[in-house]
Amino acid sequence: MPDIRDFIRAGRAELKATLIIKGGQLVNVASDEIYPADIAIYHDRIVAVGDVKIYEGKDTKIIDATGFHLCPGMIDGHLHVECSKMSITSFAKAVVPLGTTSIVSGLDQILVSAGVAGAREFLDEAALSPLKVFWGAPCKTPYTLPVSNVGHYFGPEDHLATHSWPECVGIWETVREFIQEMDEKVLKALEIAEKSRLPVLGCAPMARGQKLNSYMQSGVRADHESYTHDEMLEKLRNGMHVVIRESSISHFLTENLRLVTELGITATRRISFCTDDVVASDILKRGHLDNMVRMAIAMGIPPLTAIQMATINGAEALRIDHKVGLIAPGRSADILFVKDIKDFRVAKVVAKGKLVAEEGRMVAKLEPPKRSDTLMRTFKVDPVKPEELVIRGKGTGEKAKVLAMAVSPDQIFVRKRRDVTLKAKDGVILADPALDVQYVTVVERYGRTHNRPVAFVSGFGLETGALATSTAPDDNNIVCVGTNKEDMAVAINHIIAHNGGQAVVKDGKVTAFLPLPIGGIVSDLEPEEMAAREEALDDAARALGCKLPWPFMYMFVLQITAIPDYAITDLGAIDCIDLKVVDPVLAPF
Repeated sequence: MPDIRDFIRAGRAELKATLIIKGGQLVNVASDEIYPADIAIYHDRIVAVGDVKIYEGKDTKIIDATGFHLCPGMIDGHLHVECSKMSITSFAKAVVPLGTTSIVSGLDQILVSAGVAGAREFLDEAALSPLKVFWGAPCKTPYTLPVSNVGHYFGPEDHLATHSWPECVGIWETVREFIQEMDEKVLKALEIAEKSRLPVLGCAPMARGQKLNSYMQSGVRADHESYTHDEMLEKLRNGMHVVIRESSISHFLTENLRLVTELGITATRRISFCTDDVVASDILKRGHLDNMVRMAIAMGIPPLTAIQMATINGAEALRIDHKVGLIAPGRSADILFVKDIKDFRVAKVVAKGKLVAEEGRMVAKLEPPKRSDTLMRTFKVDPVKPEELVIRGKGTGEKAKVLAMAVSPDQIFVRKRRDVTLKAKDGVILADPALDVQYVTVVERYGRTHNRPVAFVSGFGLETGALATSTAPDDNNIVCVGTNKEDMAVAINHIIAHNGGQAVVKDGKVTAFLPLPIGGIVSDLEPEEMAAREEALDDAARALGCKLPWPFMYMFVLQITAIPDYAITDLGAIDCIDLKVVDPVLAPF
């Protein structure tokens, strides 16, 4: 690729443009204008906007944009890309045709599974694709409190080694509880970030008042976790860049944008978009950031303002607006062709200076790279035995009072306490599908322990069988929910045998399976095939009685201890308020 000297020469037309886009209406998100302008591009960078005749040479390619608005490529400001279960290459195939040309990700899931080397491979893969991946170095991994067992613990030494990576743009997912508890490794990471002049990017769901005031002493710049519009307003008033999340399972855009539509807040340049966690089937049905733009417009947000929320606002929040987020000289040549900005359907995508997608499909061929053993061999665990997946009572009676983690489609990820009385037999407490109480276990898969605690969960509605997954933030150990230990063992062992995946088991037989061999968490499947596999898994889960809208997403977030009130990791059931392991057996009868 050219160096800075070539781009400087190209900027004064000594080197001619490799591509010129003519005849379009420029959506200038910096000046808040729309006007006719042509765009000259040299390799992957914009060199001129406006009258660009002098930049045209005999080898310059021309794209006619007559009848189109030309918008900047969109930026997903906070995304756990691995939670899509798609590799970087597969994810690019899904979202680039929809206009997402940049994402900001901590790659925290591959970090805990395959270490810094695994994350480096993902970033190198992105460099070969039309999708830019800006990397936020996680404040630490895993994010669990107490700390669960993982393949790699990202800490201060890793920060010292990676802040110089060209993709590194900040300290990512700075969980409020780490600041509250004054976690020494996180505080050290923040000190290193200060010296590296990197911004701190937050994660502070439901933080208000004194908790928010204390948290902001960490220097956090942006936050993507506001459950209500008034929570988001408090963060905005306290100087944060606020990022609205609309994921496959967490739908906050409509609530958060009440900040503008009802309260009349005009500081919209401090508001940007992210999706956090999305899956292929949802992307193919609703879209990605383009869907968020359409949703915002439907709420009454002016189209140009909505486009700013998906482009320059996020770039400014992350201090990368000198690279992306607007169509201007020196920026990456990421340009969307949109007929009607009120409807916002992306017809063509230029990314990194090349036409890569038209009418919702890639025109550029993308092939995944060869995978190393670092990524493909992450399981160091023996098969489980059914008798290991039991939970014993505290007495010899025929009943026991237990704590079940209750999930609800109305409470997003939040798990509340449900006390329930279950039958016991031979000292073993029995799950009860009639009461909607199932077993849940987490099997540590990195060979550090033999941990496989069992607790109780409610809300899945399973009448029989088991569900299991090895993609499960924040530590990606194997999570399994089931009605009986035999089916649970079959599901877990099937995942171990295939080095990762998601499985549904009924009566000892695997009825649906999605292989996820890369780090045990992602696959190179095409987005359409991934979506079909996801739907097959969900259908198989519903055949067991599951009533949740996204069965596997609700299951794989059970390990997240940053979300109240209860979780489960390989350490056991976790009280997410007091941040401690708790016994799910409350009392014998």
